[in-house]
Amino acid sequence: MPGFRRYYPIMVDLGGKRVLVVGGGKVAGRKIDTLVEHGALVQVIAREIDSHIASMVEKGLIRYGGADFSESCLDGVFLVIAATSDASLNRLVSDLAQQKGLLVNAVDQPSECNFIVPSVLRRGDLVVAVSTSGKSPAFARKTREDLEKHFGGEFESFLNLMGALREIILSSGSSQEHNKKLFEKLADSDVLASIRDDDWQRAASKVSEVLDRSFSPEEIMSYAKKGK
Repeated sequence: MPGFRRYYPIMVDLGGKRVLVVGGGKVAGRKIDTLVEHGALVQVIAREIDSHIASMVEKGLIRYGGADFSESCLDGVFLVIAATSDASLNRLVSDLAQQKGLLVNAVDQPSECNFIVPSVLRRGDLVVAVSTSGKSPAFARKTREDLEKHFGGEFESFLNLMGALREIILSSGSSQEHNKKLFEKLADSDVLASIRDDDWQRAASKVSEVLDRSFSPEEIMSYAKKGK
């Protein structure tokens, strides 16, 4: 199929990475918010920036790199977002970025992107990404909204608990195969349902049964609610 792209799903660590955003409007602002949330070091290039972006600059959350984009703006950059209302400028940013082998996304111009951003559902460390490979972002968003009805806050608590139990299991010195079986038993158990029902006694009993050691309801709850 001409123009068909099969995107490779990937999760990228942006912590401490330099990211360039070209554009200063609301769309750019939403992109910047997400990038900062994930630890990126953002620099914005735009002739005009809205009040939200200006506030972030004033607070030192991001850097303002000036009004005009040039190729030198890409030096030392890991990822680029072209989010202006000028399609030709977005195309120029994309062309130069791709020539340098950089990751680049041009908003609403999929042909100018070498990566696209999915619609994302988050429940703590659970991340569910929905993509239509650029064919219908609106449908991806609708699908994500439908999924939100099925993924409640119990998933965040469950993964907090699983993270704590994983450390306990790995520190036991057992074989990899034995540990794998324990992880699978926990994942297939009714611990998630117990957390959803706020039944910490049942959750503790099941964890104790699987790991063959005693856990109190209070202990399990403390693991699950960690960071809240």
